[in-house]
Amino acid sequence: MSNSGFQNSDLAVSNVFRTSFVLKLISIIMVLSIMFSALLIGVVPISSIGILYEILNILPLVTLESELTEMELVILWQWRFPRVILAFFVGASLAVSGAGFQGIFRNPLADPFLLGAAAGAGLGATFAMVSKIEFVFFNFDLVSFGAFGGALGATCLAVFVGRAAGNAPAALLLAGVATAAFLTACQTYIMQRNLMSLQEIYGWLIGRLSTSGWNEILVIAPYSVVGFFILFLHRRELDLLRLSEEEALSLGGHPKRTRIIIIIACALLTAISVSVSGLIAFVGIIVPHLIRLSFGYSYRLIIPLSILMGGGFLVLADIFARVLVAPAELPIGVITAFLGAPFFALILILSRGKI
Repeated sequence: MSNSGFQNSDLAVSNVFRTSFVLKLISIIMVLSIMFSALLIGVVPISSIGILYEILNILPLVTLESELTEMELVILWQWRFPRVILAFFVGASLAVSGAGFQGIFRNPLADPFLLGAAAGAGLGATFAMVSKIEFVFFNFDLVSFGAFGGALGATCLAVFVGRAAGNAPAALLLAGVATAAFLTACQTYIMQRNLMSLQEIYGWLIGRLSTSGWNEILVIAPYSVVGFFILFLHRRELDLLRLSEEEALSLGGHPKRTRIIIIIACALLTAISVSVSGLIAFVGIIVPHLIRLSFGYSYRLIIPLSILMGGGFLVLADIFARVLVAPAELPIGVITAFLGAPFFALILILSRGKI
C-alpha cells in the first residue's frame, strides 16, 4: 500500500473515532468537578468561594480576596491540593498503563501489575522499611526508591524470561506470574524476619495517598507526562495490534517494536505510581474497560480518556476513603479493591471462552 493509501486509511479511521467536542467538554468538566469537590472535603471545612478565588488567583492579572485564614491556606496549598494532584497522576498513570497492557496482550483482564511490578515494588519497599537507612535523592526517600527499583526490575526480569521463552503474549503473562510468585515469597520471608516493621509494611502494601507538600508531585509528574506522550503517540499501533501480526505488518505497523516500547512505558508508569502511593489495585482494569464498553475499542479514544477518567476515578475514590470513617481515614487501596474485585469477577464471567 502506498503512503497516500496509509494516510487516507488513517484519516478515515480517525474520522470514525473522532471524539466530539461535547464529549471532551463533559469529560473535562466532570473530572474538574470531582477535583474541586475533593478540595472542599476534609476535617476542617473551607469555603468553596474562597477555594475558587484562590485557584483563580493563579491566573495572571487576577487578584481576588479569598478571605481564607492562614491556617486554611496552608491546608489548601500544602495538603489538599497536592493530594488531589497526586491522586490524579497516580490514577491516570495506572489507568493508561492498564490500557496499554490490555492492548499488547489483547486481554481485558491485563492490568499494570501484570508483569510482577506489584510484587517487585512490594519487595523493594519492604527491604527499604526494614533496613532503616535514611536516604533522600531528588525527592525520593528510600521506600519510594526501593519500590520504584523493585517494580522496574521485576518487569525487566519478567520481560527477559518471556522473551527467552518465545516472546509470545502468553509467555510474557506466565513469566509475570512466575516472577511475582518468587518475589512475593522473598518479601514474605523478609516480613517474617522483621515482625516489628509489619504494620508499616502492611500500611504501604494496601495503598495510601499521603503527601509532604509538593515533593511527590515533582517525582511523579515528569515521568507520567513522558509515559502519557509515548502511549498517545502509539495509539494507532495499539489499534493495529488487535489484528494478527501479519495484518498489522501489511498495514504499516511494527508489532514487535510496539510491544517493547509499550511494555517499557507502562512499566515506568506503574513503577513511578507505586513508588509514591503503594499498591492501588484494579484502577488499570476498571477504567479502560469501562471506556471500552462506553466509547468503543479505538485507542485514539481509550488513551486520552484513560488519562482523564483514571485521574478522576482515583480522586473520587480518595474522597470516599476520607469520608466513610471520618475523622479516621481508610487506605485508598481498600476502596479500589472493594469496587474492583466484583468488577473483575464480572468481566471474567462475561469474557468466558474469550480470554
